[in-house]
Amino acid sequence: MNQKNDSDSEQVARRRAKLRVLRESQNPFPNDFRRDAETAELHRQHDNAESEILESQQIEVRIAGRLMTRRVMGKASFAHVRDESGDIQIYAQRDALPEGIYNSVFKKLDIGDIVGVSGVLFKTRTGELTINLIDLRLLVKSLHPLPEKYHGLTDVETRYRRRYVDLLTNWDSRDVFRKRAATVGALRRFLDQRGYLEIESPIMQSIPGGANARPFITHHHALNVDLYLRVAQELAIKRCLVGGFEKVYELNRNFRNEGLSTQHNPEFTMLEYNEAYVDFIDYMNLTEEMLREVAGEVTGQADLVYQGNRINFSKPFTRLSMAEAVCEHNRSLSIDDCADAKALSQHAKSIGLEWPEGATAGELLLALFEETVEDKLISPTFITGYPAEVSPLSRRQDANPDFTDRFELFAAGRELANGFSELNDPEDQATRFREQAKAKAQGNEEAMFYDADYVTALEYGLPPNAGGGLGVDRYVMILTDSPSIRDVLLFPHMRPEAAD
Repeated sequence: MNQKNDSDSEQVARRRAKLRVLRESQNPFPNDFRRDAETAELHRQHDNAESEILESQQIEVRIAGRLMTRRVMGKASFAHVRDESGDIQIYAQRDALPEGIYNSVFKKLDIGDIVGVSGVLFKTRTGELTINLIDLRLLVKSLHPLPEKYHGLTDVETRYRRRYVDLLTNWDSRDVFRKRAATVGALRRFLDQRGYLEIESPIMQSIPGGANARPFITHHHALNVDLYLRVAQELAIKRCLVGGFEKVYELNRNFRNEGLSTQHNPEFTMLEYNEAYVDFIDYMNLTEEMLREVAGEVTGQADLVYQGNRINFSKPFTRLSMAEAVCEHNRSLSIDDCADAKALSQHAKSIGLEWPEGATAGELLLALFEETVEDKLISPTFITGYPAEVSPLSRRQDANPDFTDRFELFAAGRELANGFSELNDPEDQATRFREQAKAKAQGNEEAMFYDADYVTALEYGLPPNAGGGLGVDRYVMILTDSPSIRDVLLFPHMRPEAAD
């Protein structure tokens, strides 16, 4: 064990000893203290007050929070207490407090203890707003020391594993999650104001559908059936459109049994939204408007800097077909080559990429796009013209049925959103489901199941419509300039800690 851990263990032992003593004389975890003020509001109201005026008013306040600093100086001491809104200084004088409070309570406090303080506001000689204590109570004994210098944790993994400590000590982390909450609220308002209905669909499903992804499997003992955690909300939303609702969204968690990375977490927040009687071009316009408006509302501007790169949501997004994007970054290929499996395969091999024999032109085009283009799309860019074989839920293009009316939005080198004119032909959908089921039987764990009930729903008639899906976590990463998805998830999944 290193010296730091030795020191922490010694501090924990001392704090536990103090707690044992406290238990002998009182309840060390009372819940009868009531505050009447928060620190930020006190600063807002009184930071600019003249010292003499403040002293004449004798404003008594009661606050509660965590002890963050303490300077003991004989019979009088200063400390800082932090609540959710901020910090405020307190001033403790032995002779001004009830008998024994200074020596038996204040001087025995540890950094991190939660206290309730009562006192009168005044200004120090340096002009700092301070509470002159008239009473002090210990509300919660903290048994672990806070990180040194209370400016925050510096070890990234510890910040993720012990987010509660990170939030206690890092104002920047608190700001990230306030912005995340503001983003979720703004996305909802954007759609609510346009007449969309928010729904909640089952997370446990007998058939996971709506995306090509490997699902998590669980078991329902009462029914004795396997269930899957949903990978997307899409098919539930489209069932609602069959039922007569014409604008529907769901903002909630999805689950995909995939690896961990700076961009992937096995559970993540997705906004899925569909509207009847519009197409994928309408939905590109809607998505662009939504991201621009929400960015401005949450951050105050839509022209942002993310990890040193400019991400400008305020100007029109670039729009390219997948073939155009691949040709732009693979100069030896032509647009015609992008529909030729042999040409694509030869080019792939020439740059050191290998795919299984028999891959279709569409599969090769997508693979080349992902390998050579995707991470270079820094400015917001819509990619359209997705091959039908990699878009099992998208409507085929009228002019070229090998491709679909689909878009994906990329920014900062990663996918942010996916959308398309929805496939509403039940026979075409059944054929594509069968192709997916065949691929799954051959070992593709990300291929979709055959969903007979969804095909039946389409047979009742799904109105022409378009749908979109926004990866909320990745969008928040850009809005908060966070390099990893774990920075914007309060409690990200982590690999188990190695045993000592």
